[in-house]
Amino acid sequence: MKANVYLLILTGCLIAVAGCNQDAKKVTEPATAPTIEKKTTLTDPFRFHKLIEVSPGQDFDILSWGRGSATVGAFMILHSDSAGKKYTTTTGDLDGTIVDVYNSDMDLDGNPEILIQAKATDTASYATIYAYEFNGSKANKLDFPKLTKSQRKGYMGGDNFYIKEGKFMREFPVYDGNGKDAKPTGAKRILEYGLRSNSFTVKQLSKDSTDNSTVKPVAKETVKASAPEKKTTSKKKKSKKQAPEQKHKKKKHKKHHNSDEE
Repeated sequence: MKANVYLLILTGCLIAVAGCNQDAKKVTEPATAPTIEKKTTLTDPFRFHKLIEVSPGQDFDILSWGRGSATVGAFMILHSDSAGKKYTTTTGDLDGTIVDVYNSDMDLDGNPEILIQAKATDTASYATIYAYEFNGSKANKLDFPKLTKSQRKGYMGGDNFYIKEGKFMREFPVYDGNGKDAKPTGAKRILEYGLRSNSFTVKQLSKDSTDNSTVKPVAKETVKASAPEKKTTSKKKKSKKQAPEQKHKKKKHKKHHNSDEE
């Protein structure tokens, strides 16, 4: 009986010790809190920031800033060449707010291009592009082309820009009508921008209602223009046949005149 009692006491002691160890583990092990990604908040006067790493040691920080107005300000492009220990700043006036920034090398010359997309809010949201090509520490400003009359037909904003196969792409919905009465046609106009000799090239890739409407009148005009040509050629042939008869009459008239003089 005594042995059984001792066994029960020993078992109880072991269970108590094990419980104490588990409590100790709970106390000593720190609780793992969920990781929270911290977003960098910009303080006034800065509104926008994006870091673009072109290559190791070649970084571009693009910022917008300004006080007193939410739609007018300025932008800065901070170029950090940590390998060459050169740091340059490029600034410009900004109309609207920056939507996004893109990096490309459209002419494949090894010099990166920084393209800043801004949005100005009017009756519709229109896009503005500020473009620069960087050659070492030098920044060359590029004039981004405006939409032509045919490209602008049915344009009401809503631009979507992106880089595809080294080209700068632009697409936007096409509308029918003007102002508040304009309705989307369901078509999209797609433009492809390239760079050659520091100048932009533009190529329209989409075929929308604007292209179709310009093709039909040309075909009608060519058919009408070809009809009168046959009539003019037939008149010329008749005039050639009549020419010898007129000469013959003139010769006879001269002979008759000579006989009267004799």
